[in-house]
Amino acid sequence: MRLLFLLAVVAVTPSFAADTLRIRAVGDVMLGTTVPEGHLPPDDGAHLLDDVASLLQDADVTFANMEGPLCDNGTTSKCKSPTNCYAFRSPTRYGKYVKEAGVDLVSTANNHSGDFGEVCRRETEATLDALGIVWSGPPGSIGTLEKNGRRIGLVAFHTSAGCNDVNQLDSAVALVKQAKAKHDWVIVSFHGGAEGTQATRVVKGKEMYLGENRGDLVTFTHAVIDAGADLVLGHGPHVLRALEVYRGRLIVYSMGNFATYGRFNLSGPLGVGMVMEVELANDGTFTRGKILPTQQEGEGVPKKDPSGKAVGMVKKLTALDFPETGPAIADDGTVTPRSGA
Repeated sequence: MRLLFLLAVVAVTPSFAADTLRIRAVGDVMLGTTVPEGHLPPDDGAHLLDDVASLLQDADVTFANMEGPLCDNGTTSKCKSPTNCYAFRSPTRYGKYVKEAGVDLVSTANNHSGDFGEVCRRETEATLDALGIVWSGPPGSIGTLEKNGRRIGLVAFHTSAGCNDVNQLDSAVALVKQAKAKHDWVIVSFHGGAEGTQATRVVKGKEMYLGENRGDLVTFTHAVIDAGADLVLGHGPHVLRALEVYRGRLIVYSMGNFATYGRFNLSGPLGVGMVMEVELANDGTFTRGKILPTQQEGEGVPKKDPSGKAVGMVKKLTALDFPETGPAIADDGTVTPRSGA
């Protein structure tokens, strides 16, 4: 039997109007790892998010995907050698950097959340709870954020049994319906799709990567919106992907790498990220948004990108993949529903 985890954080000061919600969201966040040694950022990460914190803080609610656990314990079987080791474990003390940067909601549903076993899953959850950051990820979990008398639900998915599963569509639909019954707005996040520089396009049908079924993402996103989701946020391919509007709700198919220090290939499109701003009306419909371009420098230091590469990339991909149902994207990054779509 699946268990339901309900988490609530009550803001002291109301931060948004009761009839709208302005969200900012980013993709993968991994602020450095203790395994293998030598991959923690300068100054123990204290200033890693300085340049982009203002983008994260300027929102009613801010979301990120935690690509790996916040943990000081546990063991991993993923590292056969120091040169072929892609198991992530960020120190629990790094959680405060995420909180101070403005993050309110996180997904723990991804292919690195279990890198150091169940002990690290629980330690991550305890760390986030202590910081007042709401999470979703394990089977049956729904995160709840309360502000100004309104309830925001988060349901996070991945393609594995240790998480709410993208590939278990009936269960996903039931869980989103359950969340919608108890929340004013419901945000669904998913970690799915193929990975790398060749994975920028949204595939119609099942996506495979290294022999794994990484989800039929179009079917999944449409199904969870039919079930009551008001916004769907994607991450996992490590590159930006297209936007789509379905039944008045925005789908962001991948927000790319945002702050991934030390162990990620950041060449070309892998180093381009964005902060996605989305405004939802009282009934959950998408009213407007904006792509705020970022990039990573050096070993993975996120910076604002004045050249705006992310805007051009997402605009092109949206026109290719969703010519009829994609939103309008202006050159300044403003995103609006297309009339007649």
